[in-house]
Amino acid sequence: MRLSAQTPLPASVQAPGYDRAAQAAGIVHIGIGAFHRAHQAVYTDDAMGAGDRDWGIIGVSLRSGDVAAQLGPQDGLYTVSTRSAAGTRLRLIGAVQKVLVAAGDGQAVIDAIAAPCTHIVSFTVTEKGYLRRSDSSLDLAAAVGNPSLYRFLAAGLAARKAAGLGGLTLLSCDNLAGNGAVLRRLMREYLAAYHPDLSAWFDGECTCPATMIDRIVPATTDADRAAVEAALGARDEGAVVTEAFSQWVIEDDFAGPRPRWEAGGAKLVADVAPYEAAKLRMLNGAHSALAYIGLGRGHEFVHQAIADPEIRPVIERLMLGEAAPTIDAAPGQDLAAYADALLGRFANPALDHRLIQIAMDGSQKIPQRWLETMAWHQARGTRCPSIEVAIAAWIAILRSDRPIDDPLADKLREAAAGPDAMARLFGEGGLLPSGWHPEDIIA
Repeated sequence: MRLSAQTPLPASVQAPGYDRAAQAAGIVHIGIGAFHRAHQAVYTDDAMGAGDRDWGIIGVSLRSGDVAAQLGPQDGLYTVSTRSAAGTRLRLIGAVQKVLVAAGDGQAVIDAIAAPCTHIVSFTVTEKGYLRRSDSSLDLAAAVGNPSLYRFLAAGLAARKAAGLGGLTLLSCDNLAGNGAVLRRLMREYLAAYHPDLSAWFDGECTCPATMIDRIVPATTDADRAAVEAALGARDEGAVVTEAFSQWVIEDDFAGPRPRWEAGGAKLVADVAPYEAAKLRMLNGAHSALAYIGLGRGHEFVHQAIADPEIRPVIERLMLGEAAPTIDAAPGQDLAAYADALLGRFANPALDHRLIQIAMDGSQKIPQRWLETMAWHQARGTRCPSIEVAIAAWIAILRSDRPIDDPLADKLREAAAGPDAMARLFGEGGLLPSGWHPEDIIA
């Protein structure tokens, strides 16, 4: 039996604390993968459970129909399994009302963005979904294609303007430094090229707050779905698995109303930057290092890699000796305690977080996860031996016969193949230009 609104729930499963049928959709979320369903959708579910109304989510997949196929027959319902050493807690999430596939029904996506009840469009499209060139400008040729978040946003915003409706809050929830400012800049580049009549309206009517998101969400396996089915008494094809920890820090800059995400523990602040820097450089930087070093030493999961006595000291030094000094911490932000908490999260034996999942799209992640830290140290005459070890491990993988899941896979392999790999990858005119210059480091 498939999960649906008619499925009787066991007493052990937490159900949505509101009438789903009475809620309008106030959010369009582009990139409705497992992370969104385990993070922002849960906070929205909490807000409606606390009494907020009309914040249902219309999910959008730009290309793949997989999530629509998972959630469509289930009335948008799915479970979140929260796993720790103490056991598993199962919760049913009701915030998602439906899922659209932009590649097949682009007009429905535009109509959802243009709907009067929509106030927020949010995004988890991963770093590569923003279609940036190596110099961080927008790849206009790719952005005008179908599907592209810019194309659908521009059409939806044009329809709102024509109807006399207000603008929207555009909320990036991806691991990009200054993600709100990045989204605003790229959207302005797109509008200037293809919809100049919208540029002034966009500037005056729409906001792009910065965010920091943090929760470990491994890819769901068949074994995970089988465990949920045994506990639920119904098959949940949209099940997601996650850890107990969850954090969401949001710049308080909205174009209109928003859910009371604070009900689920979100923090609204004037400046996200210190939290974002800590997450990108400490957690994400350590995660990428664990992935490449761990894969090179034959490990499959994060908890295995962090238990390796050859790897753990490298990760501890990366977080506390290399990344932490670069961060201008906010009042009350304890970076040493954050590092200790991260080590505990990495070691969670109940969460099979695959290193290969973290290793994908390295070209899109490494600049903000490693190179910004290295540039900070280089400007002060110091180096980052742990990140250097991680870079060497990444290059070793590029030189191996492992499949490389990266939009620049072929170029990366070519650049890594020769004795001048560091210069071709990171030097002036390299694939990953940054404020850090490799100089005397040999791959």
